[in-house]
Amino acid sequence: MAPIKIGINGFGRIGRLVARVALQSPDVELVAVNDPFITTDYMTYMFKYDTVHGQWKHHEVKVKDSKTLLFGEKEVAVFGCRNPEEIPWAAAGAEYVVESTGVFTDKDKAAAHIKGGAKKVIISAPSKDAPMFVCGVNEKEYKSDIDIVSNASCTTNCLAPLAKVINDRFGIVEGLMTTVHAMTATQKTVDGPSSKDWRGGRAASFNIIPSSTGAAKAVGKVLPELNGKLTGMAFRVPTVDVSVVDLTVRLAKPATYDQIKAAIKEESEGNLKGILGYVDEDLVSTDFQGDNRRCQGRDCSERPLCQACVLVRQRVGIQHPRGRPHPSHAQHQVNERHEDTGESGLPQRSVQSLFF
Repeated sequence: MAPIKIGINGFGRIGRLVARVALQSPDVELVAVNDPFITTDYMTYMFKYDTVHGQWKHHEVKVKDSKTLLFGEKEVAVFGCRNPEEIPWAAAGAEYVVESTGVFTDKDKAAAHIKGGAKKVIISAPSKDAPMFVCGVNEKEYKSDIDIVSNASCTTNCLAPLAKVINDRFGIVEGLMTTVHAMTATQKTVDGPSSKDWRGGRAASFNIIPSSTGAAKAVGKVLPELNGKLTGMAFRVPTVDVSVVDLTVRLAKPATYDQIKAAIKEESEGNLKGILGYVDEDLVSTDFQGDNRRCQGRDCSERPLCQACVLVRQRVGIQHPRGRPHPSHAQHQVNERHEDTGESGLPQRSVQSLFF
């Protein structure tokens, strides 16, 4: 089968990393990039040198002319249109467009790419009205007549597959998630104005900043059976890559710690292989930097919980702004250690899933 031809709108953090992945994939051909704010010279520089993931070493990247980049011998058209309707995707041969500006995130705005000649649009962010899909969770519900989709958020891609496993096996009555989230491009290097979120305007590298997250609500969209059952919050912390999701749930069906671990391990080797993983090493966040797997995990000691409860620690490697993104899947890994007992004599239920 011939590779699908894609275009990228927005050559920022996500766009450049999507390009890196596409240029290493035999199933995807990058044919065009649009960004009205970056020249081809600057695109080349930003693509080649990455503070988190290092220098691009696969093949030479250079400017052919003001409208063309060369990745090795591969020519990629470059456009500078502000209006998506004006981007000549069809002329460049781009059938699928990755909308990674963070601006055109609803169906009406994203549909402008189709007017420009694209056949399908994948929004690299949550959308208020475009259907959201997370591989390993609800991708089988996709129908070929759907032209605009959202790949949800990085946190949702990490949280949803694990929540699905636990819900399918034991049932989730209710849950609370907290994400400890690495810095993002919208935060401030020093204190500055942020009218919608005053705390969000504080210096990112000096503060732990409480924030909001829509990930718990988004899980209810990709897993309707969990709609309204999860809530959550976020903390922005001074790291540049890799984040954590801490999920606490009340189970409908009592389960032992070993049963929970076994279920996750079984799914990681079966239906969710390549999406969900299971490891048993004591790793830290930087161990997952640049890892294209979306979640890894380890256990930690907590106070004992009853058999109807489980604390799931899901450490999420935020792969969209800093990691190696994959538009089609999230990777989860869960690490086991030991079962502790506390004053009540009941075993702790503690599972961690780190980094997506």
